[in-house]
Amino acid sequence: MQRTDFGEMACSIARTFDILGEPWTALVLRDVFIGIRRFDELQRDLGVSRKVLAERLARLVDLGVLARRGYSSRPPRHEYTLTEKGSDLVSVLLASVAWGDRWAAGEAGPPALLRHRGCGELTHAELRCARCGDVLHADGIDVEDGPGAVIPDRIKERL
Repeated sequence: MQRTDFGEMACSIARTFDILGEPWTALVLRDVFIGIRRFDELQRDLGVSRKVLAERLARLVDLGVLARRGYSSRPPRHEYTLTEKGSDLVSVLLASVAWGDRWAAGEAGPPALLRHRGCGELTHAELRCARCGDVLHADGIDVEDGPGAVIPDRIKERL
């Protein structure tokens, strides 16, 4: 069965989850973000097969989310770091952490805490309006067509 190519959809959510949609990918990014950067360390932490991990890492490098850098020539070994694109994608993961901490953490509470390096305080991710600074909630947002919108022919006919 062939996978749908969500990356071709005129939708930023579809395009983002075309990259992040497979759970191992998000967990690889999480590990690289927290400092686990070498293949064997990633494989040991995640418990994922070497084949799956190699595929996910190669795809993330191809997409420009991770950079691969050699740290040994004999034998050849590499480590992975976030690119600017990858660091921005981690923000999506941080929003997922906030949701998961609220709705899926269980009785024990969140498995990890976030400390802001700037002020040293424990914090959580929160989406805010880039213009006024208010916290964003779904019930306070309207969606409008942007410059990259694709309007289906069946709707164009009605306009």
